Amino acid sequence: MPESLLSIEGKRLLDRRDFLKWAGNGLQGIALTSLLAEQGLLRQSAFGNEPPIRPIILPESPLASRPSHFTPKAKQVLVIFCSGACSQLETWDYKPELIKYHDTPLPGGEDLVTFQGKQGNLTKHIYDFKPRGQVGKYTSELLPRMGELVDDMCFIHSMTAKSNTHGPAENQMSTGFILDGFPSMGAWVSYAMGSEAEDLPAFVAIPDPRGVPQSGPNNWSAGFLPAVFQGTPFNADKPIPNLNPPSTISAEADKATRDLLKYLNDQHLEKYPGDSDLAARIASYELAAKMQLSAAEVSDLSKESASTREMYCVEDPNEVKAGFGRNCLLARRLLEKGVRFVQLFNGAYAMGEGIGNWDGHKVLKEQYDVHGPILDEPCAALIKDLKQRGMFDETLVVWVTEFGRMPTFQTGAQGRDHNPNGFTVWLAGAGVKAPFSYGSTDEFGYKAIENPTTIYDLHATLLHLLGFDHERMTYNHNGVERRLTDVHGEVIREILV
Repeated sequence: MPESLLSIEGKRLLDRRDFLKWAGNGLQGIALTSLLAEQGLLRQSAFGNEPPIRPIILPESPLASRPSHFTPKAKQVLVIFCSGACSQLETWDYKPELIKYHDTPLPGGEDLVTFQGKQGNLTKHIYDFKPRGQVGKYTSELLPRMGELVDDMCFIHSMTAKSNTHGPAENQMSTGFILDGFPSMGAWVSYAMGSEAEDLPAFVAIPDPRGVPQSGPNNWSAGFLPAVFQGTPFNADKPIPNLNPPSTISAEADKATRDLLKYLNDQHLEKYPGDSDLAARIASYELAAKMQLSAAEVSDLSKESASTREMYCVEDPNEVKAGFGRNCLLARRLLEKGVRFVQLFNGAYAMGEGIGNWDGHKVLKEQYDVHGPILDEPCAALIKDLKQRGMFDETLVVWVTEFGRMPTFQTGAQGRDHNPNGFTVWLAGAGVKAPFSYGSTDEFGYKAIENPTTIYDLHATLLHLLGFDHERMTYNHNGVERRLTDVHGEVIREILV
């Protein structure tokens, strides 16, 4: 390059003395950076007073159980995800003022345009509410069986989301980000903790019998985490395919083949003891082999008692309700076997808007009359069963949906539009206060006004109950210390025991 085209700084580097001076300064900076990193001081500005903590993962056993940062309250997580944005005003968030001012304009919202268009008048709860439990919490007649369990529930009535579109909002609830490509909360937990189950996945996603949610595999993806931590999707009616060997191979021959393969793998691994990639590949194949037996066994619901099957409605005349009931029973069996994280979906998008999911825009009551019974009795049975079996003290149950609905009906329709400004989620089981209600929306259920919370806060609280500092549990991806809560989130300590 001609000298005339160089900047002033570039020309200085042509001088030997200046070149050596600036090169020396650069080397000093590199050395200082290295020393600060070794002492854990470099990341103080981003991570508080302490550096991030990444789990030590053994290549030969990537799903082995790992210790948490501090003593956990919960050892397992069950997430019940109602896909389609279940209305808080038809389930958990009772608003007498909404009844009082029914069919009048939302104050200040006369010209409000939301996801699908302009809003009509305020519309009262479609279903009656009544006090339930010892606490007298008002819940809807849409979900009476679940309402009976309010004394075990910790409600957050002030949840907010960043998107009013189903796909991005589902992404945020499951991964913390509205964009694609980020690890799901189940994958983060598997990465951090491993699993107590040696012959089952650490993370299982159970799609609704009607299909998958709108974001599909994003909800159980490993994102940029190693693929071993992604969720394994299957349900009671569609178990993991190709588990059984061909009928031409006997059980004895199959076992002998496995034993020979293990012997050959062990011999090969002895020649390359430091090859972590080889050890990881062998471990993944061995887990797959174990799953051929254990996954088939855990999916076999015929071993359950007649009373249990009846409680879960597995033979209900409503085929979708029966299918969801079988999924709920499968969830309990997976947790019982030590699976760390189970995500149970209610609602799917293959059937269209509101038909097989909670997206009630046009004919909300007609659609919710279908969806409510499918969710209510099987889900209540699952919670009762966890309690009866002594699993509630170590299992955190989280009920979520991607956002809420408007207190108005849409203009020219009999349904509610999307509303990320205030909705309800609840937790139950290990480590949370119950009965308890935290935060609130305004008098019409439109916007969170008391203790507004975010999905980041929910994820931070979930990780805290599992014994992890959400700010320090990270994964280095492309030079960035990534975490489930991004750079946000506060533990909701008011709801903790």
